Amino acid sequence: MEATENDPIPETTAETSVEEFPEPTGELVQPIILLVDREEPCPEDSGIAVAALASVSALLANPRHPYWRPWAQGAFAKSVRRADAKMFAKVTAEFPDHALAEIGTAKALGFAPIQADSLPKRLAKLQVSGTTLPPGDPLDSTPVRIVLNDSLGMSTGKAAAQAAHALFAWVLEGKPAELEAWRSGGCALSIERADSKMFTKNARTASGPLIHDAGRTEITPGSATAFVSVH
Repeated sequence: MEATENDPIPETTAETSVEEFPEPTGELVQPIILLVDREEPCPEDSGIAVAALASVSALLANPRHPYWRPWAQGAFAKSVRRADAKMFAKVTAEFPDHALAEIGTAKALGFAPIQADSLPKRLAKLQVSGTTLPPGDPLDSTPVRIVLNDSLGMSTGKAAAQAAHALFAWVLEGKPAELEAWRSGGCALSIERADSKMFTKNARTASGPLIHDAGRTEITPGSATAFVSVH
């Protein structure tokens, strides 16, 4: 996705360490680590929402990281990986340059983009596929919500990545006044699920871009998956 004049990604300054962050030579991916507790897993919608929030929180915490702009101008690929409580604590301690997002009992870590072929071993070993959380109770509705196309039957991990795409796209391209109101209100976020008919209808008045999946995993290429709605 190309950045716009409303996006919160500032131009990189001369003070940025070029040696520490060399010009990327391959695909950039944003790692998101979702806590999936073995004993008391959080509800699925909370996990999806917190993964999306972690993605954006990483940008808001470190907007001058030099990889944000080239990443956002590409496919803004994300990798949602799961970790149990013990591993989540290890990742938190080992990689201090993270943004922690929490919604109820749900927790996730968001990072600035990394070259896909250079992921740290600790992160690369965490599983991507098969991430599943129990349904649980739906989240209380908030002014900013991520609407998911529930007819696609996406796994927790897939839905989390699509939700993160939608929220990030809204942050880059949505109305600045809405973004400011959301941030000043504590970044409250919820998930709304819609069947195919309702999803298509409501997408016409979406507050942010409609996300279409590339089709690398699970669903048909070009499927409309998510968007942000602000009320």
